[in-house]
Amino acid sequence: MPKYGLDNIRNVVLLSHGGAGKTSISEAMLFNAGAINRLGRVDDGSTTSDYDPDEIKRKISINLSLLPCEWRDNKINVIDAPGYLDFIGEIRAGIRVAESAVIVIDAISGVQVGTEMVWGYCEEVKLPRFIYINKMDRENADFAKVVGDVKAKLGARCVPLQLTIGAHTSFQGVVDLLSMKAYTGSGSQAKQAEVPAALKAQAESYREKLVEAIAEVDDALIEKYLGGEAISSEELTKTLRKAVLDGRIVPVLAGSGLQNVAINRLMDAIIDYLPLPRERKVAVAGGAAVEPKEELPLAALVFKTTADPYVGKLTYFRVYNGVINSNSQVFNSIQNASERIGQLFMMRGKAQEPVPQIRAGDIGAVAKLNVTATGETLCAPDKPVKLQSIIFPVPIFREAVNPRTKTDVDKMGTALSRLVEEDPTLKVHRELGTGETILSGMGDTHLAVAADKMQRKFGVNVELSIPKVPYRETITMPCKAEYKHKKQSGGHGQYGHVLLEFEPLPDRGENEFVERVVGGSVPRNYIPAVEKGVVEGYQEGTLAGYPVIGVKTTLYDGSYHPVDSSEICFKIAGAQAFKKGIAEGRPILLEPIMNLKVTVPKDLTGDIIGDLNTKRARVMGMNPEGDMNVIEAKVPLSEIQRYSIDLKSMTQGRATYTMEFDHNEEVPAQITQKIIAQRQAEKAAKSENR
Repeated sequence: MPKYGLDNIRNVVLLSHGGAGKTSISEAMLFNAGAINRLGRVDDGSTTSDYDPDEIKRKISINLSLLPCEWRDNKINVIDAPGYLDFIGEIRAGIRVAESAVIVIDAISGVQVGTEMVWGYCEEVKLPRFIYINKMDRENADFAKVVGDVKAKLGARCVPLQLTIGAHTSFQGVVDLLSMKAYTGSGSQAKQAEVPAALKAQAESYREKLVEAIAEVDDALIEKYLGGEAISSEELTKTLRKAVLDGRIVPVLAGSGLQNVAINRLMDAIIDYLPLPRERKVAVAGGAAVEPKEELPLAALVFKTTADPYVGKLTYFRVYNGVINSNSQVFNSIQNASERIGQLFMMRGKAQEPVPQIRAGDIGAVAKLNVTATGETLCAPDKPVKLQSIIFPVPIFREAVNPRTKTDVDKMGTALSRLVEEDPTLKVHRELGTGETILSGMGDTHLAVAADKMQRKFGVNVELSIPKVPYRETITMPCKAEYKHKKQSGGHGQYGHVLLEFEPLPDRGENEFVERVVGGSVPRNYIPAVEKGVVEGYQEGTLAGYPVIGVKTTLYDGSYHPVDSSEICFKIAGAQAFKKGIAEGRPILLEPIMNLKVTVPKDLTGDIIGDLNTKRARVMGMNPEGDMNVIEAKVPLSEIQRYSIDLKSMTQGRATYTMEFDHNEEVPAQITQKIIAQRQAEKAAKSENR
């Protein structure tokens, strides 16, 4: 492969709502460029992009795929991102390392929820983009209708650059509205022709609107246009490219990925109108963006990590400045550590092509890095720099992970840590009180895929279930308790005696332990043992056996025996006194209350608020944001364990939400009784099984 860099590469991310046909488009692009010798199909599981067994099984893209190809003496790094928003981490990573995007729209469905989502992500980072109306060969495909939908939902700056010739089974190709040439046929069989007579008037009308849109972005051209002067095709092409780069025009193209019709024209448009790496500044963390240059010291961003039990860790990176060479040394500025670079690879799906170097503007991969993770910067040891990292969303959907067998127990921890390393939108933690391992992600499909991956990659079989709610217990009034631990059974006896005082903390925060023993009634060397016993007691309350929070415990008196007392005696006395005292302090059950923010279309706002009211929610307010409303509410976690699924069902995926822990609050009395009864039943069942 010839040398490619800042002046002859296009890094383009393919985005869409799920099922719009990105993978078929990328496959046709690779085939047309000669990178592959046969067209794979999603239904057969034979595409270059969807090579993962989970993708083949589910017939959807799950992972971001890198698909480089050569076209017109340029290199196009096609980044095929998943369409399902459960895999938003991969989408975010693809957008971060691309200079431009192609947003694919289904010719039958038009603009869908996912389309608007990825459009919003591109808007956030001002990414130049195309709209590509795919599946024009399908029954009921309607180019004009979808263009109207695009303009209504995404804005008037979306202007057709092409007009389709025919539709459904008679779909033949497209008319280029700038050159007024028709392009028909599929793949290498595509040929240039005159615009069909039946389309001439319609094509002229579309062209007029395109020329007007282009002229409006340039003062000199608008004068020519209004004065009735002819504008040359060179002027139109040059001005259109500038308008695309500035985000003032979003060209609309069309074709069929599956039939490989008009895909060549998409590839030509990518070369003609989308930006080169040198035309987009490098975002540096905490500093001003800089111009990308190959002569500058190395600056590369790691945007994806895959963990494989056999091959090891594979790290994907985008080089912004400088050059990275195989068998070299680099510096990780985030970890403040050196990394040994082995053989570099150019990736195409799962295929690895060894290369001697990756230059500024290009994307590559390397195996078996020791300390580097996704979002970190690789740079020159003597010129450290930190590139702006990838902003990954906070996981919103939780499930408990339970190993199926004893063997799975031993291997589960390692497998989970490898998964989290591979996917930053997955988080794992151990829930205190319930003892469960909790896996958090972006949705039920996301976690189901993670569980499948654990089995396939690491041989660990797990079951996912709704997590138990991490309730807590506390007291509501001050109280005191005394406990004397005394045993005498011949020989050395046991003696420990403590008096404890308890009071609820106003903010129900971290537990506290203090002592105000005077006169040595409890020797100083035994006080830490009493504290250990109290801390042990915090782990299990008296109501339903949940951990205790928000209690200040004071050791104020006690007694000891010069021979029979020991640390263990005072630890037992401390734990038992705590148990007695908590029972006397009018204990209550606390539940986690979450801050919930739901972003919902205005026409569905009433339905969402009505549903929240059935979930014991307190709606705190509502703020309009464009065509959406942001509802803010405080809701008990127990009521929204499956909210991701509920919300998707109620809004057909049109709403999104975030949630975070806010505080613990007293559980209503009738619910408390149910929880206590349930816990007692669980304990009884455990006793029977022993």
